[in-house]
Amino acid sequence: MTRTLHLAEQLIALPSITPLDEGCLELLAQRLQPLGFVCERLDSGPADFRVSNLWAKRPAAQSGQAPAAIKTIVFAGHTDVVPTGPLAQWSSDPFTPTHKDGKLYGRGASDMKTSIAAFVVAVEEFLAAYPDAPLNIAFLLTSDEEGPSVDGTKVVVEQLHARGEPLDYCIVGEPTSVERTGDMIKNGRRGTLSGKLTVRGIQGHIAYPQLARNPIHQALPALAELAATVWDQGNAFFPPTSWQISNIHGGTGATNIIPGDVVVDFNFRFCTESTAESLQQRVHAVLDRHGLEYDLRWTLGGQPFLTTPGELVGAVQQAIASETGITTELSTTGGTSDGRFIAQICPQVIELGPPNATIHKIDEHVVVADIEPLKNIYRRTLENLNRQASTTPAATQAATAQAATE
Repeated sequence: MTRTLHLAEQLIALPSITPLDEGCLELLAQRLQPLGFVCERLDSGPADFRVSNLWAKRPAAQSGQAPAAIKTIVFAGHTDVVPTGPLAQWSSDPFTPTHKDGKLYGRGASDMKTSIAAFVVAVEEFLAAYPDAPLNIAFLLTSDEEGPSVDGTKVVVEQLHARGEPLDYCIVGEPTSVERTGDMIKNGRRGTLSGKLTVRGIQGHIAYPQLARNPIHQALPALAELAATVWDQGNAFFPPTSWQISNIHGGTGATNIIPGDVVVDFNFRFCTESTAESLQQRVHAVLDRHGLEYDLRWTLGGQPFLTTPGELVGAVQQAIASETGITTELSTTGGTSDGRFIAQICPQVIELGPPNATIHKIDEHVVVADIEPLKNIYRRTLENLNRQASTTPAATQAATAQAATE
């Protein structure tokens, strides 16, 4: 059994359903501290929903470079998992790591405890080979990514920003692959903006519409216009912004009453061609033009982020090609992740993990043969970034100065 597989099994065996961590972070800190990581708990939240957070950082070895010139790479992820669903439908206990037909079964196997295990072992191997690498290496781990995500990564990012902690690169271990590990990475995510629209009318008897005002009838033309609106054209990295209704609630349940109001829930998934503010303004303009009496409450779930091809994307692409022979696909599709918070203080963020076909499902699993390549891709990425850092002008000058004093 490889060290990556063993650590993945240890983590899966801990029933860390959001917001519980159940000892995952302690186990990981025990592996990181001997490597020189300073581990800091930044737990947050009320007593009945306490979130466990870990910020662990290993400063680069003394290289003669100014601290500001040394890059920091962060491995980010979550130890929490979604609920299991009906236990009777699982072929094995979801928190007992089980092998069958070359697959490792258990809740969190794909999303995302295997990635975390691969992070740790990749760093162990990298530091064993390059103990004096001119890179700061850090871990940002939380037990609330699958839940409200209020006291997890978001809180840690706010604290790091307040103390002026510089971040340069971040790899989030979300399961991004489709068929084989490394065939797809996320180099960005769309933003999410939700609205709860209440259109008010006048309730009345359905046989006397002249004495009432039907808010559903009034709202429909405006909703049709919003549904037909082209918000933007997207760009080379993102599809066009979309607007979708998720729920409509109106009426008392009786068939002879015109309702007094109708409530519509909708959501934007928006790209970098639009802003949350511009979308809000355009929606209000449509509603106002139709003369509706309404209330509208907005919730910004996350801003879009994009990492264009550059140092980090190139290092990851090269690592994947070297390990698997795959030319990886860059993608911004799918839902949101904690990358949306990290991107606020880190200019280059990507997501890379194992295939995601079974995440959140009964009998979640990961193919065992995918685990070591994933770990190797993370390690090779570190090696590529180390090579870049070692050949910068600042690094070259520092090495020359050090040699002159010897």
